[in-house]
Amino acid sequence: MDPKQSLELHEKMWAMIDGLMKKGEIEEFGVFPEGYTGYTIGKGTAEDILRNNEWFLPFVISEMHEIIPYQKTKEIVRARIAAMKK
Repeated sequence: MDPKQSLELHEKMWAMIDGLMKKGEIEEFGVFPEGYTGYTIGKGTAEDILRNNEWFLPFVISEMHEIIPYQKTKEIVRARIAAMKK
């Protein structure tokens, strides 16, 4: 890719990321040191995440993982263990 086109594409994607961060739909975005992979922490339903991810295809390929917050995890595990005691 020509450097001018590369910069234009990056600027467009950064603008979309900035917009999603301002709306609170992306909490965090980072790139790993090799420069080709990274991570995003987003908020919303699976449909929201898909909708936001679609803007970056086919230039960015994603793998999604839902996160259960720590406090909720403790609640679920405690309930399961309590049920096992009965």
